[in-house]
Amino acid sequence: MKVETAVQEPVEEARAHRMATAAYWVGFAKKWSWNLVRFVLIFGISFVIIYPILLKLSIAFKSMDDLYDSTVIWVPKEITLDNFKLVFQAMSYPKVLLNTMLLSSGVMLLQTITCVLAGYGFARIKFRGSGLLFAGVVFTILVPAHTIMIPLYLNFKNFDFLGLIELITGKPANLINTYWPFIISSALGMGVKTGLYVYIFRQFFRGIPREIEEAAYVDGAGYFTTFRRVILPNAIPSMVTVMLFSFVWQWNDSFFTNMYLNEPKVMSSMMSSSGYAIATHLSGGGQGEMTSYVQDPFFMSMMMNTSVLMAILPLIILYVFVQRHFVESVERSGLVG
Repeated sequence: MKVETAVQEPVEEARAHRMATAAYWVGFAKKWSWNLVRFVLIFGISFVIIYPILLKLSIAFKSMDDLYDSTVIWVPKEITLDNFKLVFQAMSYPKVLLNTMLLSSGVMLLQTITCVLAGYGFARIKFRGSGLLFAGVVFTILVPAHTIMIPLYLNFKNFDFLGLIELITGKPANLINTYWPFIISSALGMGVKTGLYVYIFRQFFRGIPREIEEAAYVDGAGYFTTFRRVILPNAIPSMVTVMLFSFVWQWNDSFFTNMYLNEPKVMSSMMSSSGYAIATHLSGGGQGEMTSYVQDPFFMSMMMNTSVLMAILPLIILYVFVQRHFVESVERSGLVG
């Protein structure tokens, strides 16, 4: 028996060693396989996002000679800023930039105020029909904006509040080609992506312990005092997230801006008519030799690429300065797992 036991012990040890080695290599293979899959996904997504920007950068700094030189692909032989100067003048860039900044900032503030109140109400106040109302909020996220395009346009074209405007002036107010549709929609919770912002705030407030509010009530604070002095300071991460989302989405929105604004006053609507604006500027602006390139599709494509790059440049600068705070706010607001 002792001999058999002595023989079995090395066999069992060898078997355990082989199993441990196999388990190690299986775990190693799983780990590196997942790392490889994650690298491919991240690299692919980054390539899809960054490649168009790099291409536009390469084209924007090309001269006319480089544009028609087949040997120039990415790096131009002669870097020039003439394209930026031309687009700067043709688009009236300072005026358009100022209008876009004011509109996006105003919409951002109004949407944040409206959505934080609505989100807190859905998270804390329970009443008959609250679930149905929140379902309506989620429904606004799912419904395409095209389905309500005509009613929205007609409402703002013949805007009247309880018949008072027509009673005083004799006809409804026409708010088309003004910024009032954006202001009214944002203030009343019908702006761009408002349903998503309300959902973000609701989920964040549901994660705040009720004991914090109850302690404030015990100390004698009222409902709105508790909201202002206790809840809002804790909601800064979600507010930063919503403010950045609201600003960027309003900046890039072309659907509602083209519907409400007949003239290109902001960046997104200017992009849809940038080719016409550049051609008009070259044809009637006394650009000399540049006028002959108006009918050239390659030249106009280069100008439009430059205009798109100038349109997103402020957003890139904004992200460079706030990306650390933005990532922290997204993590704390619960948008990532």
